[in-house]
Amino acid sequence: MHILRIEHAVPDFGGWKKAFDSDPLGRKKAGVRRYRVLRPVDDPKCAIVDLEFESAIEAEATLVALRNLWRQVAGRLMENPHVRILESVESKEY
Repeated sequence: MHILRIEHAVPDFGGWKKAFDSDPLGRKKAGVRRYRVLRPVDDPKCAIVDLEFESAIEAEATLVALRNLWRQVAGRLMENPHVRILESVESKEY
């Protein structure tokens, strides 16, 4: 599995979440298998999103599409995205 991890500042988390929920890129069609939205307890103006894919190619293609989208909404819905594509090496539940 590959994870596209996105972290960015959001001026209004509620407004950002509404835009995220509208799914402008079509996550399922892009190959997203699962996603998580996280929010630091000490920073309500930050959003972290993990998008999980079967392949790095799908994650990279989604990142290209996201960068195009971010140019349109920068400063209004989000700012300063930090992005990494991660490979899941191990996971265990207790």
